[in-house]
Amino acid sequence: MLDEVNHSFKVKKDFNKGRDDMKEFVIGLDLGTTSVKAVMFTRGGKVKAEAEQLIKTFYSTDGHAEQDPDVIVSSAVFALKSVLDETGASAENILGIGFSSAMHSLICTDGDGRALSKAMIWADGRSRKQAKELMSSKGPDFYKLTGTPIHPMSPLTKLIWMKETGYVPYLESGYIMSIKEYIIYQWFDERVTDYAMAAATGMMNGQTLTWDEEILNTAGLKEEQLGETVSPDYQLTELNPIIANYLKLPQDIPFVVGSADGQLANLGSSGLEENCLTISAGTSGAVRKWTNRFNVSNGQEVFCYAFTPEHYITGGPTNNGGVVIDWLKKTLNYHGTYEELIMEAEAVSPGADGLLFLPYINGERAPLWDQDARGSLIGLSISHGIPQYARAVLEGITFNLYQIYLSLGTAGEEAEVIYVNGGLSRSTLWVQILSDIFNKPVQRTESHHSAAWGAAWLVLTSLGEKSSLQQIKENIPLGERVEPDEEQHKEYVKIYERYSKFVKAVMEDM
Repeated sequence: MLDEVNHSFKVKKDFNKGRDDMKEFVIGLDLGTTSVKAVMFTRGGKVKAEAEQLIKTFYSTDGHAEQDPDVIVSSAVFALKSVLDETGASAENILGIGFSSAMHSLICTDGDGRALSKAMIWADGRSRKQAKELMSSKGPDFYKLTGTPIHPMSPLTKLIWMKETGYVPYLESGYIMSIKEYIIYQWFDERVTDYAMAAATGMMNGQTLTWDEEILNTAGLKEEQLGETVSPDYQLTELNPIIANYLKLPQDIPFVVGSADGQLANLGSSGLEENCLTISAGTSGAVRKWTNRFNVSNGQEVFCYAFTPEHYITGGPTNNGGVVIDWLKKTLNYHGTYEELIMEAEAVSPGADGLLFLPYINGERAPLWDQDARGSLIGLSISHGIPQYARAVLEGITFNLYQIYLSLGTAGEEAEVIYVNGGLSRSTLWVQILSDIFNKPVQRTESHHSAAWGAAWLVLTSLGEKSSLQQIKENIPLGERVEPDEEQHKEYVKIYERYSKFVKAVMEDM
């Protein structure tokens, strides 16, 4: 298994911070959609080192979006090995390791936990038909039970597709797992899943935090085919001896099951504050807000996923974040860097000289929940060029996030500040656009590894090294705070009115 992966890592070390005065570190292992990252932190949240292994996704014209689960397992092992080797950290230096994971992945395995299928990721759209049929029949009822909108992203609709199409791995499966569960079973021989990952399947009751029998019947599953739902601070021990030996770690080094990347990005950016929004803007994106209870919307616009029995996250995900910048770069055959393309937009005022962009090039989750949605450039003129295209795309991405925010209603309005993370958050221009459109201050974190830091903090609290989840607020290294420009906001209010009219027309045509 370990020989299947290319060992070319991007490894960064910080030799200036905490090298002599900190002997103990904690690692967050972040299983993302595009890569696996291992990030070593000091107890105070400073990044000591990081390693990243890119993950290949196999797409097809009929909706496939799959990854090789065994390659991801190997990549996780190598990421940990690389961080340990590059820092020279020994077992005595490491307090423990915590998991973070992207949501909505799905693997069929046999009774011994061996993969029978590739890992279908959130972007897999083969269950479009089943999602639409479920929405019209039991969708509202299921949504009220689970807090998960009915959409092809969710494992529930994927499983219904498998059942209806006679998908062989499904018919032969002993267990159904996410990629994080698959790794945990390979490494620890335990079948457990945290509340957030279970919620994201669309099959867990959001109030009882247990699997729902009616929904499982709809998916053709039995409860014993799924992992036990556990708290995110649940400790895993007895690491597979082969992996422990390869990593030069003791078998009993603490691993913590952790949570989904969304919840952990919020924890690692803003702690558990309820008076703020957290916006993640990587390849995709999301708007999230903490709440202390399970709560769903009448219009099914937003999700509500558990983190712990006392803490939930409500919000909405978008398919169209940084991937839209990549699309624009390829479409324009732009020879500069990703960052240089974004900077082209500085030459243009808000509104991109009348050019408007609906960013649904990758289908859309919130706020449309329609995988067949498509993007549009509106108001094209012969005078428009790269600066206008870049500005319109940045504004379109942000207007979409703003519309998700509006779906939160009064809960969103109560937020006093926005914490932002992800690749786009590195752009000063985009962060200013975000602040101006939302008319709220935006706080950047020093590190863009918020989900990994959230996972690492769970290790510290689980082991009793820190007293509470809330204490992380004192241990989040913060970066620049950007204030909104009132005049720019007034201009964006007018532009958004025009944008929302075109979105409404799209929704009426669906």
